Amino acid sequence: MPTTPEIVRTVGGLRDRVAIWRRDGGRVGLVPTMGALHDGHLALVRRSLDESDRTVVSIFVNPTQFAPHEDFETYPRDEARDIAAIGAMGTDVAYLPDASEMYADGFTTTVSVAGPSDGLCGAVRPHFFQGVATVVSKLLLQCLPDRAYFGEKDYQQLLVIKRLVRDLDIPVGVVGVPTVRESDGLALSSRNAYLSDADRKTAPLLNATMRQVADKVAHGDDVAMAETWGRVQLQDNGFDPVDYLEVRDADTLAPIEGALAPRRLGRVFAAAYLGKTRLIDNIPVARAP
Repeated sequence: MPTTPEIVRTVGGLRDRVAIWRRDGGRVGLVPTMGALHDGHLALVRRSLDESDRTVVSIFVNPTQFAPHEDFETYPRDEARDIAAIGAMGTDVAYLPDASEMYADGFTTTVSVAGPSDGLCGAVRPHFFQGVATVVSKLLLQCLPDRAYFGEKDYQQLLVIKRLVRDLDIPVGVVGVPTVRESDGLALSSRNAYLSDADRKTAPLLNATMRQVADKVAHGDDVAMAETWGRVQLQDNGFDPVDYLEVRDADTLAPIEGALAPRRLGRVFAAAYLGKTRLIDNIPVARAP
């Protein structure tokens, strides 16, 4: 039912609201976001609304996951639009802490997750997953929902969060929601707003190339050769630099040597720049028996 969500900006206010819901026996869902909401985010909200009695959407552009040369200052922000979008869906609370609420004076604690954070984005953005793991740990402990919802577009991030919840015994179910795409295959992202008109026409070739790589691997091609072919295709079509195009194990993110074994589940991961816009995507791949 469309409504204006309650705006909460402090940890204490959020905990007070959740405590009232708990006394009523309600199941709570949390959707952590950095705002600039699109249909991919709204798919997470919709899933939470379907599975929960109450839903919290957090909006916080987390400074600790940006390196000094990255786009923290210019990252898209439109609080009023975001609140209207989640309110129209029936969200109960919009949690909007500022940086001083999230990281009080003297804050020194960080959370690092080894294993799933190794390689891929962890290699080219070494600061990133520590910032993500720290802020997500805080959000989960501030809200203590029954479930928290994350998109599979950020698949490595999803596995990092699942690992930290398991390792730290945080009593929250982590739910992955499939990637939402444009009709031409481009994965939805807040950073797509940075694309020029010309780059927007080229951008779907990222997903198209990944699908060709997945097809090669599914039919038994050597993984390293398929990866090399894919990187060359991206470079030839104007993606520069290509941070990575790799096939990894879908459960562990371990690299795959040789051909993908029958019945083994893999995933094709890619990150590449068009102009100043960094695009990331991933798709599943399985070798037939």
